[in-house]
Amino acid sequence: MGNWLVNHWVSVLVLVVWMGLNVFLFVQTFLKYEKSDKFHYTREILGFCSRTLRKPLDHNLTFHKLVAYAICIFTAVHIIAHLFNFERYSRSQQETDVSLSSTLSNLPHHEKHGGSWLNPIRSPDTTVMYVTFTSIAGLTGVLGTLALILMVTSAMEFIRRHYFELFWFTHHLFVIYMLCLALHGIGGIVRGQTEDSMAESHPHNCAQSFEKWEDPDSDCRYPQFEGNPPESWQWILAPVILYMFERTLRFLRAQQRVLITKVIMHPSRVLELQMNKQGFSMEVGQYIFVKCPSISLLEWHPFTLTSAPEEDFFSIHVRAAGDWTESLIEAFEQQHSPVPRIVVDGPFGTVSEDVFQYEVAVLVGAGIGVTPFASILKSIWYKFQHADHNLKIQKIYFYWICRETGAFAWFNDLLISLEQEMEELGKVGFLNYRLFLTGWDNNIAGHAALNFDKATDILTGLKQKTSFGRPKWKNEFSTIATAHPKSGVGVFLCGPQSLAKDLRKCCHRYSSLDPRKVQFYFNKENF
Repeated sequence: MGNWLVNHWVSVLVLVVWMGLNVFLFVQTFLKYEKSDKFHYTREILGFCSRTLRKPLDHNLTFHKLVAYAICIFTAVHIIAHLFNFERYSRSQQETDVSLSSTLSNLPHHEKHGGSWLNPIRSPDTTVMYVTFTSIAGLTGVLGTLALILMVTSAMEFIRRHYFELFWFTHHLFVIYMLCLALHGIGGIVRGQTEDSMAESHPHNCAQSFEKWEDPDSDCRYPQFEGNPPESWQWILAPVILYMFERTLRFLRAQQRVLITKVIMHPSRVLELQMNKQGFSMEVGQYIFVKCPSISLLEWHPFTLTSAPEEDFFSIHVRAAGDWTESLIEAFEQQHSPVPRIVVDGPFGTVSEDVFQYEVAVLVGAGIGVTPFASILKSIWYKFQHADHNLKIQKIYFYWICRETGAFAWFNDLLISLEQEMEELGKVGFLNYRLFLTGWDNNIAGHAALNFDKATDILTGLKQKTSFGRPKWKNEFSTIATAHPKSGVGVFLCGPQSLAKDLRKCCHRYSSLDPRKVQFYFNKENF
């Protein structure tokens, strides 16, 4: 009996446990990913809570990735456990001597048994490959695993950045994965002894006397087995209903007409679209999903809103960074063609919404990553225009890092307006901004040096001179910590992961051990 338990039930138990973990983790990941669009409302509900309680909401995509890795690990364990089990099943079927395992494997050959079976390998000639591709459990397992492999491999950062369409379409294979998950247990390969059979022939009493099961005078009979009922659907039913409900809402919301009021083509192939939509309401730093049916009927792309909540329109800036964005820009560049129709879903919340909760804010944008901070700076400009006395923030440090000079033209007018507004209100020190040019040559540097004494920067026309190279973050954080020894400083980044790593280290390094003194809180935009 002990050997039988070790060879069969322990493996079955492991399979069931791993299967449960896989389903549970997939459901959690599924919900986290889909609910990310509604984090703005969750953040509003948790507005009275501390930053520590709200902050995990901003790492939903990180959690999504970690759980995806865990699913891959558990799936591998699940498959390996099946392979070991099938090897034992096959070995039991091949046995020539009379043993408990061979007797249980040959149950269908006994008429008295009524056709019940335990070993899915029914005969010595049956192979594992045959069982895999002729059973529901095998086929759904193979299809589900292939779908998972395609989803994970196409979600690598390189593919997401350069082949977004491939990532977008393959990620929707989760529909096949969920379907396979729901059907995986229908075949009943994982089996257990029936309750009636347990009462008549309990394993503890009858396992050692398996040779006497045919004896009419024996108290033990051949055990009866049945497939365990499928339970996967119970795990995924609720999230599937939620997902379908959400998709329906998003579909209806996306049907609302979007009116394009203004189209501006900026340097460095950056397209600005100003739009109106009935009932549209936004907060600073939020983003929307955009679809252009004339380019693709299925693709949705996220874009940060660059307008302020106080404006009577909402806007986005689109940089040419792939096939879809190139096609969108070319469509709007056509002079004699009708304006392409745009479909909008959103807006959705991000970490930048918390910027006004800090006394001091450090905003770091890299290239087009400046877009959420354009919304923030515009909103601040409007708040000063209307003398908003509820504004908690007292100081803003703004860093914009670009590879080419043309990129600075995107928001030059905004920065010039802010400079003038601060001077008129006597708050020159409210906004401290620095522009960094990383892609430059000797001609640009020499030209800037010759004109350094001029009142405005030769490259941007702003009073703040452009710096060449990258910021010395240690020096910047040290200066900020010294200037604000008892403040909470929110650090917000929209940029690459390498820059996020440096800023996160600086936040830890320059935060005081005394909670009453300066504390840096790192926040990164995630899409």
